[in-house]
Amino acid sequence: MKPLAGGLAAVVLACAGLGAVPAWAREGVEVGAPSKLSRLVPAEQLEQAADQQYTQMQQDALKKGILVSEKDPQMVRLSTIAQRIIPFSLEWNQRSPNWRWEVILLKSDEINAYCMPGGKIAFYTGILDTLKLTDDEVAMIMGHEIAHALREHARARMGKTAATRIGANLLSGLLGLGNTGDALLNMGGQLLTLKFSREDETEADLIGMELAARSGYDPRAGVTLWQKMAAANKGAPPQFMSTHPSSKTRIQDIQASLGKVIPLYDKAPKPKQRFDAPRKTGELYLRDLEPLEFWAVAQR
Repeated sequence: MKPLAGGLAAVVLACAGLGAVPAWAREGVEVGAPSKLSRLVPAEQLEQAADQQYTQMQQDALKKGILVSEKDPQMVRLSTIAQRIIPFSLEWNQRSPNWRWEVILLKSDEINAYCMPGGKIAFYTGILDTLKLTDDEVAMIMGHEIAHALREHARARMGKTAATRIGANLLSGLLGLGNTGDALLNMGGQLLTLKFSREDETEADLIGMELAARSGYDPRAGVTLWQKMAAANKGAPPQFMSTHPSSKTRIQDIQASLGKVIPLYDKAPKPKQRFDAPRKTGELYLRDLEPLEFWAVAQR
């Protein structure tokens, strides 16, 4: 998958040139300061490890024939949604304008998606097909995963591990001295199995809602998304659920924060192209949860 360049790069540069955070930026959600534990792990090295793991994953998927073509409608859909969301990420992480953002789609029945450090996004076809996600729900997942990367939750988790396992006398080495840089690169394999804290998940939900809303996607889809996820969890728990706990409390938290992001959604320019076709929209869809006419195929 080529980097998300072209139009997106132009938007990123334009936004970066604005300098100060615009006045409307904090109309949205409120979260605390990033974890100080992330400072124990060099961002550059972690992003390098993520890039290596992501590249290897693409190469393996290509050999196995499970890397979805950039021309595939579902891949076009993901790229389109990503290009709307990413520019609104800039205020959340000063490194993000320089990230080499990418998105890929893998053929797999797994209900899973993630964004690795440095803006490396991956979706599995299982999460799109099994849950029959609307564009708004895709945006909620993507915003959530991007938020994990923006707030450097993986970096903080590894920092905590470093603080507890390595000891204070070796922390200076972890900051770039000695051979610990090589050790950090070997941590790349952990990036797909990290389990975030409840606080991390709540933070990613909130920021993801705001990113989706500012991009013109309905943040109320967070409720239907987790209802679908809970339904899928009745059998064997999806891979996505192993690192993304779902509960009634989570849905309640999303509902409690909708008032902060609905105004952003209301005034945001809406996507000119939709890749779903619900027979009912807005409050009617959320109330009735009717099946979608999805990809020109009626799900009845």
